[in-house]
Amino acid sequence: MQAGFAFLEAGSVRSKNTTNILLKNTLDLFIGAIIYWLFGFAFAFGGNMNDIKGEAERFIGHTDFALADLNSDAYAFWFFQFVFAATAATIVSGAIAERAEFMAYLIYSGLITGFVYPVVTHWAWSNEGWLVAGNSDVAYLDFAGSGVVHMVGGMLALTGAICIGPRIGRFDKTNDQSIRGHTVPMVSLGGFILFFGFLAFNGGSQLTISYSGDASVVALAIVNTILSGAGGAVTTMLMKRIATGLFDGHWSLLTTINGGLSGMVSICAGCNSVETYAAFITGLIAGMVFMLWSFVLEKLKVDDPLDAVAVHYGCGLWGVMAVTLFNTDKGVLYKWSDQSFNQFGWNLLGAFVITIWSAFWGFLIFGLLRISGLLRVPRHIELKGLDVPKHGEPAYPIESYGDGWSQTAAVNANIHDAIQQEIPPGALQS
Repeated sequence: MQAGFAFLEAGSVRSKNTTNILLKNTLDLFIGAIIYWLFGFAFAFGGNMNDIKGEAERFIGHTDFALADLNSDAYAFWFFQFVFAATAATIVSGAIAERAEFMAYLIYSGLITGFVYPVVTHWAWSNEGWLVAGNSDVAYLDFAGSGVVHMVGGMLALTGAICIGPRIGRFDKTNDQSIRGHTVPMVSLGGFILFFGFLAFNGGSQLTISYSGDASVVALAIVNTILSGAGGAVTTMLMKRIATGLFDGHWSLLTTINGGLSGMVSICAGCNSVETYAAFITGLIAGMVFMLWSFVLEKLKVDDPLDAVAVHYGCGLWGVMAVTLFNTDKGVLYKWSDQSFNQFGWNLLGAFVITIWSAFWGFLIFGLLRISGLLRVPRHIELKGLDVPKHGEPAYPIESYGDGWSQTAAVNANIHDAIQQEIPPGALQS
């Protein structure tokens, strides 16, 4: 998943910011591991030993800090849950790419991995969280994290994009200016890696494979993930074609990739408990949901280079509700009963509190970073790109093109810098 996000995000930004976004994805893995080891896992799953009873256990865990009291048999469980935590943090970096301070990244990523996300995990996935404990005969349904992972990451991405503001030139006063990424093949590679990663993301959420019935659940989750992704990809491709011209429009690769991801996000909640036709329908609707969210956010001038909010929050929200419609045991479309409507209401409550929790902490974290001047890089650095000023490592150094290119490259670099710093090219001497 981290490799997929890294390539997807790197290809979606301009070449001058490639090193920056790749380093953030790398640190989601390594700094995320440290934070989740020290605090995150304890807040998410600590307290499951039932050693201390009380209301606090319903809200947040309280044991196993730094895995001090965790049995080694549970280390595999820790690893799997850590990967989910890293995914939630990664979603945010793409939405505020190309203009965020690196120090801001370290702060918000640590807080998301160590506290904001783990608390929601405790509510929904621990043995004692209040959402999973449920109400009477229902409990929150979210098998692989449409709400727990994707809604959390997507809402935090939205608050970050709002607080940091659009990139320079993205929304001109007179005309919206699209800012393209620098390499479509890299985006496509990231998409394929993520498509594969989702198979383990969703299928692995069964958590066991040795008990009777485990293999069937894993297989169903994987098949449903593929079919829902297919529904999302085809829907978005056709909608983009119609939007750009029914007979002479475009068949968009980038939109199709996001559509596939949207379908896979939306089926996370119910991939283990819906029939294959329902998974395909979930993906079809997810494609429409993605296109609607993307359109609305652009009209509201929210600059999200990856469409992360539309993919993860919009389609995650749809997934949390879709499982209550198509679940074969207690879905509204299968059993028109009090239990099915209670299930719908409980998942709706879960989506609501996840939204409020994530929005509160998102606006608090990013708002404080903005007030303190730590959120966004200065204008001249944003224009020049973050790779050289912040990291000293351009992703595509001029020297790599060889001596024969040195003079031409130097001239082009001077012109490029002049344009980036808004100096008229005519002011340069040949």
